[in-house]
Amino acid sequence: MEITYESIAQRIDHALLSPTMTAAEMVQGCQLAALHEVATVCIKPHAVKLAFRALADSSVKVGTVVGFPLGGQTIASKVFETAEAIESGASEVDMVVNIGEVRSGNWTHIEAEIRQVSAEVRKRQAILKVIFETCYLSDEQKIRLCEICSKAQVDYVKTSTGFGTGGATASDLILMRRHTEPSVKLKASGGIKDLSTAIEFCELGAERLGLSRTSEILGELEQKLNLPQRNVPRETFSKEGQRHGSY
Repeated sequence: MEITYESIAQRIDHALLSPTMTAAEMVQGCQLAALHEVATVCIKPHAVKLAFRALADSSVKVGTVVGFPLGGQTIASKVFETAEAIESGASEVDMVVNIGEVRSGNWTHIEAEIRQVSAEVRKRQAILKVIFETCYLSDEQKIRLCEICSKAQVDYVKTSTGFGTGGATASDLILMRRHTEPSVKLKASGGIKDLSTAIEFCELGAERLGLSRTSEILGELEQKLNLPQRNVPRETFSKEGQRHGSY
């Protein structure tokens, strides 16, 4: 791929998911996302309306999470969360599968929840990303999820929440690309801390990157490309907000 500012920035979902993040910090995060012209913010469900207002004059879309971060909600709860989020202004939904049911081999349940949430998203003309939380799964379980997501025609399969014991890896992206239909895109998230990793994952097929270190990575890219640095506020988030969730 050709490495340009836009080719990286437009793959970024800027994560605003720390459990301690205040409303003011989330607004600052939205302003940062707009400054960097990324694809979306991925914000906590209760703050979707806040983000939608904060980003009204920008090109940045609002995304949110469903069943986050453990995936253990009922199917009906996930469908309701999805509908409420889109009605509130989200155009993208990142839904965590029921990890325990995947590990139990209850594929009937998993297929039902993915299909029902996918139907709700399609009905409302939004985008669905299905989060596997790969750090807890075997390759066989990941492959089965890829097959189910392909049949359900979801928009993206996604590696991780960023709150598990591990994040995106090259081997998982290769496996997920190999076992999903070409129409299903990849999102890498969790533990992407530098530009070289971000570029590596893009070259492996990731069309979205879940990042919290957006400014650092795009600043590194600007230096690499000899572009002027964008004027990022010195204190965008509190140190407390940065510590929780390495997304």
